[in-house]
Amino acid sequence: MPRRIAVFLFALLPAAPGFAQQPADANQQSQQQDPIEIKEEVVVTATRTETRLQDQPLRVEVIDREDIEEKALMTPGSVAMLLSETSGLRVQTTAPSLGAANVRIQGLRGRYAQLLADGLPLYGSQGDSFSLLQVPPLDLEQVEVIKGAASALYGLSALGGVINLVSRRPREVEREALVNVTSRGGTDLTAWLTQPSAGNWGTTLLAGYHRQSTKEIEKDGWADVAGFDRGIFRPRVFYDNRQGRTLFVTGSVLAEERRGGTLAGAVAPDGQPFPQQLTTQHIDGGVAARWLTKGGRILAVRGSGMHRSRDRLFGSVREHMTQSTGFGELSIQGLRGRHTWVAGGAFQRDQFAVDELPWFDFDYYVPSVFAQDEIAFGPRTSLSASGRVDVHSEYGLLASPRVSLLVKPAAQWILRVSAGTGAFAPTPLTEEADETGLSHLLPLSGLRSELTWSTSVDVTRIWGPVELTGTVFGSQLQHAIQRRDAGVDAVELINAPADSNTAGIEAVGRYRAEGFVFMATYGWTRATEPDPETTIRRDVPLTPRHAASMNAIWEGEGWGRLGIEMYYTGRQALEDNPYRTAGRQYWLVGLLGERRIRNARLFVNAENIFDVRQTKEDPLLLPAPLNDGRWTVDLWAPADGVVVNGGIRVSF
Repeated sequence: MPRRIAVFLFALLPAAPGFAQQPADANQQSQQQDPIEIKEEVVVTATRTETRLQDQPLRVEVIDREDIEEKALMTPGSVAMLLSETSGLRVQTTAPSLGAANVRIQGLRGRYAQLLADGLPLYGSQGDSFSLLQVPPLDLEQVEVIKGAASALYGLSALGGVINLVSRRPREVEREALVNVTSRGGTDLTAWLTQPSAGNWGTTLLAGYHRQSTKEIEKDGWADVAGFDRGIFRPRVFYDNRQGRTLFVTGSVLAEERRGGTLAGAVAPDGQPFPQQLTTQHIDGGVAARWLTKGGRILAVRGSGMHRSRDRLFGSVREHMTQSTGFGELSIQGLRGRHTWVAGGAFQRDQFAVDELPWFDFDYYVPSVFAQDEIAFGPRTSLSASGRVDVHSEYGLLASPRVSLLVKPAAQWILRVSAGTGAFAPTPLTEEADETGLSHLLPLSGLRSELTWSTSVDVTRIWGPVELTGTVFGSQLQHAIQRRDAGVDAVELINAPADSNTAGIEAVGRYRAEGFVFMATYGWTRATEPDPETTIRRDVPLTPRHAASMNAIWEGEGWGRLGIEMYYTGRQALEDNPYRTAGRQYWLVGLLGERRIRNARLFVNAENIFDVRQTKEDPLLLPAPLNDGRWTVDLWAPADGVVVNGGIRVSF
């Protein structure tokens, strides 16, 4: 058996989530050959395989269960804070009136980040600004992030990277309930249940209700904190016969209503009320199965479906839109000498319709084929090459190759070099559309697919409990979709006349000791693009050059935990803001305390304790609406100020 069985499925093979695919003796063999001491083994699935993190040629950032537990006490209704505190990621508010936000990976806009659940596109094929806010972290085992073009792994939706949310597994009977309230009128009620059977089956269930009151802080008649009511129900089924046959089935139902804009009885600066509402109904389902053939190869099948409807009120304009994604994939994998190969095909269908604006409707078909070969040159070096070809029904043939190299030059050193390309099929669903809708947008015409290449070099050094990682990255985006004014009360989408370029560095340091964890990060990002109005080159708006953080957490199994967090955001360029051209630098500081009493955990958390707020500097409202109908400037700093939350988490 080849010594690198631990990296059996690096690229494009879908492993059924939650089940180990390597025999115990192979794992032990890999550990013996690895000169780096790993005190806690982390298994990664975002690269379509379950393999040890230190054996991945591709750099994968893993947010483990310990960090998720901490953030579940801060924002139990959303993973947004969890991701925003990860190096290289920035959760950017895209719709201040409704509180919508998406995640930017290494300076690229949020629509290029593919959000997955256990490797399945259960949130749709294109990142939007609301799905991220609708995922409670209580049932997550870990979060895996691939930064840079990942189209060779996940197709056209992963031009900027991948965020894979991995669910908790039914290893033992568990019952958990969490109740949380905030000083800004928020309430979270969440329950998580798991039931492993005596045989090969197991089930989990997540159910929750989350509420936020609409809050006016600046006394101008406009909602500074959007209100919402949301309910979610998510069951999952697992099967593993321990002989190479596994099955994973998931489904969820979600309903949410969001409220913002002018409050009851208030008006915008033009003297007219401008309410904003968004009602969402979402249903999804997915399956992943695999089995071992008599010839020693592994067949794998994945499939999922998602349907979402949204009713939007933007001032006096109402839009009803529906969106659905259907996905299926079949693959086979095998071993030959030093080579681990995988090949397969996939098919995806994306549909979108707006009742009031039918010229924006689309129905795209995307059949795909892919292949990958990983070569193990020895215990210290491996090379992975993968390629994918997507045939888009609108934009034609799009190819996405990727190469990754892993080298362990000496004990306690890990070097990774990766380069790849990606493509993205334009749609009318940009970040601005998540706030304003499509009523001010002209019909799409003559757009070309967006293309990118990205590269990165990562170096990791481990000294016992200390781990340091440095990254240099760069990307170039061609034919980027931009939005520009097209007359009074109208905007249009165009391909940028020149490339968008991004370069940066990341530095992450971690220290782990018994009951204590300290982490510090620093990031520098330079992202430029042509201005859509003047074509003059500019900094990409809302992309700070400098960002840093420091976190410390003390934890004891018997008593609980204490933590402090500090986050720095540097100046960032702004657009369509009459009050300033760049945001100010600022620090955010938070404190967390948890007390464990038998099966209960009492917790209290304070975020932004120095009450940093953008509206202390300038108004949120514009003196007149923009051409797309917006009444607010972009948020470059928090709008809610200091927030204290507390509650109880009970296991029974």
